[in-house]
Amino acid sequence: MLAPRHATSHIHEIFLNPVPGPCPGGGPDHVLPIDDRRSERFNPTIAGRPDLLNGRKTLTVYPGMIGMLENAFINVKGVHHTVEAEVEVTGAQSNGVIIAQAGYFGGWTLYLKEGKPRHEYNYFALERTNIGGDAPLAPGKHIIHYEFIPDEKKPGTGGKSILSVDGTKVAEAQIPKTQPFMFSGDEGADVGIDAETNVSPDYKPGLPSTFTGKIVRVTVEQK
Repeated sequence: MLAPRHATSHIHEIFLNPVPGPCPGGGPDHVLPIDDRRSERFNPTIAGRPDLLNGRKTLTVYPGMIGMLENAFINVKGVHHTVEAEVEVTGAQSNGVIIAQAGYFGGWTLYLKEGKPRHEYNYFALERTNIGGDAPLAPGKHIIHYEFIPDEKKPGTGGKSILSVDGTKVAEAQIPKTQPFMFSGDEGADVGIDAETNVSPDYKPGLPSTFTGKIVRVTVEQK
């Protein structure tokens, strides 16, 4: 049986207004006792709470940094963002993951296959958008740049998937839809390897996915 509306309104008013004693009201903290939202609560911006990054828009990561969970990583879900990797390769024999987030049941990965740069967006293991260059990278240093431009400003939106090498676009495709609130509860972002389950079937997970070239840095930025 539901409480009368006037009763719940009275409880709400009491909670918001501090009172003396060990149980002050919730008003100054802007917190109500019940939040019946579900998936929206995974995203601090939508939920209306602080996050660990405190509004930070860019993060530079390096080889050996693995298992970075989503609440400690730049949020790239359905928003305009870039991923820029500075790498050094030996040629067509260079393979492996530069950076990957999450795993088999959803996520994204930037990697080399037979020396060719590729990016794959994995939508809940149901739909994959894979783009890549036609030619292997020449031996030496390169900047591999990925950009996602959303169609709309809402969770789950699709958008343009663009891959460039040394300032030249090498591939573009349309991602129909994106995971709106979360990639994974236990698989994080990895640099230089896809440490747990593999985002893309183009490589095997764990040690076989290790990048065989040199990663100088990877910068992820929310625009």
